[in-house]
Amino acid sequence: MENAIMVAAALVGAGITMGLAAIGAGIGDGLVTSRFIEGITRQPEAKSTLFTNTLISVGLIESMAIIATVVALIMLYANPLIK
Repeated sequence: MENAIMVAAALVGAGITMGLAAIGAGIGDGLVTSRFIEGITRQPEAKSTLFTNTLISVGLIESMAIIATVVALIMLYANPLIK
């Protein structure tokens, strides 16, 4: 019975972790993209610099979601409390 509770808790924790990471990445991507469009409208000549910085920022934001997914998978499959 204890094993079933630990498995259920690991599944719920992994789901919450991946869900919050996806929400955070979506909000972050939206904010970065909106600032990029705002920057282009204010200074069209700086488009290439803004585009490069935007791609780097979006890549870093998306890496957070990937790292959270890896942590969630570790919680599921490498949990020492589940026998």
